[in-house]
Amino acid sequence: MAWRALGSHICELGESPFWQASENRLYWVDIAGRAALRADAATGATERWSLPAEPGCMAPARTAGKPDGWVLALRSGIYRARTWGGELVRIATLPYDPAHERANDGKCDPLGRFWVGTRDERPGGNAAGMYCIDARGNPAKAQKMWDGAGTLNGLAWSPEPDTLYSADTPTHRIEVRDWSAAGNRLGPPRTLHQFPLKPAHWQPGETGYGGRPDGAAVDMEGNYWCAMYEGGRVLQLSPGGEVLQEIATPAACPTMVCLGGPERRTLLVTTARHGRPAVELERTPLAGCVLVLQAPVAVPGLAVNSFEEAAWTGGSDA
Repeated sequence: MAWRALGSHICELGESPFWQASENRLYWVDIAGRAALRADAATGATERWSLPAEPGCMAPARTAGKPDGWVLALRSGIYRARTWGGELVRIATLPYDPAHERANDGKCDPLGRFWVGTRDERPGGNAAGMYCIDARGNPAKAQKMWDGAGTLNGLAWSPEPDTLYSADTPTHRIEVRDWSAAGNRLGPPRTLHQFPLKPAHWQPGETGYGGRPDGAAVDMEGNYWCAMYEGGRVLQLSPGGEVLQEIATPAACPTMVCLGGPERRTLLVTTARHGRPAVELERTPLAGCVLVLQAPVAVPGLAVNSFEEAAWTGGSDA
């Protein structure tokens, strides 16, 4: 299938894309580049916002029910910003050691709570956890939902919503949990799909490895779309875990998918180039770009959820 790049900006490690329909814009972050970005879908014009630390993810925010900036998860905590490029006000700190753990994949649930999974950067580390930040009352409160992972990714909810999806990337496993939205209670994890692990002596560019599950999105029929890092592909899985569709990407390391555009049928994929071999980057010049699939997908995606805040408790506009 044919792809194009959205604009000309190249990220080191693009992640966390979401579609803002009211602006006809895509938002995303560059983790290694320490930046948030947004691009006009019609022109590709891109604005870059430099950040003081690595951002794992971001989401639109609302105060007292009205659109009001963004919420961002940085290595140093959870922050709110009312204006693009403006003042960052920390509203919560997650209970991990930022010397070897950072915020990673995340998004908001349908009730407006911000979920953030972390990454344990130590070799073989498994201290990563999933946190839920609730600011519908004051002050914002962070709750650990589970831990014991290496790198938490692939967060998404079913359309109902009564199911939560996530992936522990190093184990190559996508998990699913029953979820009670009102009480924010989770059932035990079940395996949605287990992918083969990377062969011990596999090298980039070789065959024999299909990648590991990274960021994801869910469409209106409950299908789970997943970027396969180092696999050069995006998969569509059924709610039961069956592979329905495989789409090759012109970058070896797709990181997260988003279904956007006017009808939410445009597949957009962030990608990475950070730490990749020079020969791979020569072969995949679109690595680091946001990829846009030229043909629309059959089933629309779900609209982005916003972070709900009862009242603004931060500093002044910047």
